[in-house]
Amino acid sequence: MNITDTYHLHTAQSPKRIAIKTKDEIITYEQWSKIVSLTSSWLQKQPAKKKRIGILLPNSLSFLQIFAGAAHAGWTAVPFDIKWSLSELQDRLDICKPDLIIISDHRFKSLRSTNLVLHMDEFLQELHGEKPSLIPPISNEEEPFYMGFTSGSTGKPKAFIRSHRSWVKSFDCNMVDFHMKADDHVLIPGALIHSHFLYGAISTLYLGGTVYLLENFNPTMTLNILKSDPISVIYSVPTMVEAILKVEEMITRPFKIFSSGAKWEKESKAKLQKLFPSTMLYEFYGASELSFVSVLTQKDFIQKPTSVGKPCHNVEIKVVKDEKIAAPNEIGKIFVKSDMIFIGYLTNRDETPPRRREEWMSVGDMGYLDEDGFLYIMGRENSMILYGGINIFPEEVESVISSHPLVEEVAVIGMPDSYWWEIVTAVMKGTGEKRELRKYCKGKLANYKIPRMWFFVDELPHTSGGKIARAEVRKMLIDGAVRK
Repeated sequence: MNITDTYHLHTAQSPKRIAIKTKDEIITYEQWSKIVSLTSSWLQKQPAKKKRIGILLPNSLSFLQIFAGAAHAGWTAVPFDIKWSLSELQDRLDICKPDLIIISDHRFKSLRSTNLVLHMDEFLQELHGEKPSLIPPISNEEEPFYMGFTSGSTGKPKAFIRSHRSWVKSFDCNMVDFHMKADDHVLIPGALIHSHFLYGAISTLYLGGTVYLLENFNPTMTLNILKSDPISVIYSVPTMVEAILKVEEMITRPFKIFSSGAKWEKESKAKLQKLFPSTMLYEFYGASELSFVSVLTQKDFIQKPTSVGKPCHNVEIKVVKDEKIAAPNEIGKIFVKSDMIFIGYLTNRDETPPRRREEWMSVGDMGYLDEDGFLYIMGRENSMILYGGINIFPEEVESVISSHPLVEEVAVIGMPDSYWWEIVTAVMKGTGEKRELRKYCKGKLANYKIPRMWFFVDELPHTSGGKIARAEVRKMLIDGAVRK
């Protein structure tokens, strides 16, 4: 079981079918299978301690080629964000210690590393004269193939490790829970450094569809592709949807939107359905460590607009409070069991032991299951605000404030207070005034949940997945990089 197992089948059945289309390149499955095999063949000959290859490239055919070729060869691909500073990059290199790094920007040649650093042009030169690998893809399903980075409440990076099995089992969800087809045309407008978009591309290639890849997200370009190409699925996150909606162009032909990364507000969904009346919306809840957990379909959204849906077909969910199974509508910690869960974490200090598939796992999200089995997310356990002994979920407060027409975006966090322990603090982008916003919150929130302090910024920091980077917002407050 390998994430590249099906490439030779697609080549045999439909060699001229387009596998990947970018602004400047089009490649068929026959060509795709060949370059993946060449990359695999070259990697299998390289001396390596850990068999880890760093990918420091923009969205491109080359990025996907390296990623898939590494998986085929039994290596672990480690994507790095080209937007990271050298210091941020070095922190992650210290954790994963790759044997080889492929770059496209010569400034990264100066990386403080004893590892081999190759420019993409040099790598392509290395492949000249290489013969396609005659060895079939590495078939140990428990072998790692992908390492990504996440961070906890401290903002310190840690790596999560995924096995072939975990993604191949996730590919089943594309067909069963999202009703995808093998010949779908899938638009990937976001950065491949984010696992949501990387998964969208790799799962499409596994199933035999066509990937349309943007180098950078641009709402106008995204709309143009939706109008000019036979796109049937687009992977997105709510912030991208908001940017697309601001262009205010209508598209009447049907396609599906798969959204994840942050809670998708119901007002945004309603506006999208007006501009794209034939669109089918799928919102799923998941995590880098868990893969898919639940999915909310368009029909379910009408009945349960604040839910994140029901468990995917191959997932079990339980909610635990005080070490007991919570009753329906009772908030507790969410635990998940499935074959899609990751192997474990890697930090610069140690590596967690591999997880057993029969184990339940939680990433610290709090929520509840209703009487119909629909899941609701209240927030992350480590982001809760402790106000005088009362737990407040910042996501609930953010949802109310962000519904105000003059608020573009808001982050709510707890700031230390000698009496209350923490007080609710809002940092927002927009033109609303404090008095007006406080008044707006009354009647929608309990008084103790209404922010005591309000600050304004030109832009809020985000993770590569489109979520608000709370640790960075907290630092902005501490550093005084906000306006009252």
